[in-house]
Amino acid sequence: MSISKLAYVHPDARIGKDVIIESFATIHADVEVGEGTWIGPNAVLFDGARIGSRCRIYPGAVIGAVPQDLKFAGEYTTAEVGDGTTIRECVTINRGTADRLKTAVGSNCLLMAYVHLAHDCILGSNIVIANSVNLAGHVTIDDWAILEGNVAVQQFIHIGAHSFIAGASLVRKNVPPFVKAAREPLSYVGVNVIGLRRRGYDDAQIARIEDIYREIFVRNTNVERGVQNVEQLLPRSPERGLILDFIRNSPKGIMRGLAE
Repeated sequence: MSISKLAYVHPDARIGKDVIIESFATIHADVEVGEGTWIGPNAVLFDGARIGSRCRIYPGAVIGAVPQDLKFAGEYTTAEVGDGTTIRECVTINRGTADRLKTAVGSNCLLMAYVHLAHDCILGSNIVIANSVNLAGHVTIDDWAILEGNVAVQQFIHIGAHSFIAGASLVRKNVPPFVKAAREPLSYVGVNVIGLRRRGYDDAQIARIEDIYREIFVRNTNVERGVQNVEQLLPRSPERGLILDFIRNSPKGIMRGLAE
């Protein structure tokens, strides 16, 4: 363990082995930092911060500040960061509220500079969020999603696994798994083929995904009709199950399709 004499670390904070804490970092009492993590200069970890192993927290990041939510009544909540995740400069991750009791980022994620995660956001693993993305409260993002710079996500939105959202997009509806999303209003622009190939999906799996979304977003202007066609015309597969379950669990609707 290496802690700069110019850092403030509360004696009750739980700091793992081989942690490096640089000058002017501030770590409050109810904080846990896993082994091998680096805390950069001027980073602040407030009460409730839970940082995994082998993370990198860059200068100016603030993790565990109280929510910017007028309903917050001081309840005990946390802000959690999984193993191997990188938090770049000036990222802010607020604690949860009574809704989910935590804000959480999974393992091996990259949050680039000036990203903001509001209260009760839950992120999976292997997610990349580019510069200046803002997530409102209660947002859920599944594994392997990528959000390009300056994306803004409305509260209570769900973004599916392996999806890709183009820069400066405004996300007001749920984004299903495996898709590329762009335009205003946010619309389906194809399947995230490059991302899927990088993650080991074969041509047959990708073709099944393309067939499903062709029915939902291209051949039909009505999502409900498109889902019915998928159920009637296309064979069962893990990909079909994941997509249909996501849509059924999106009562406020999903983004637009090409046909719209």
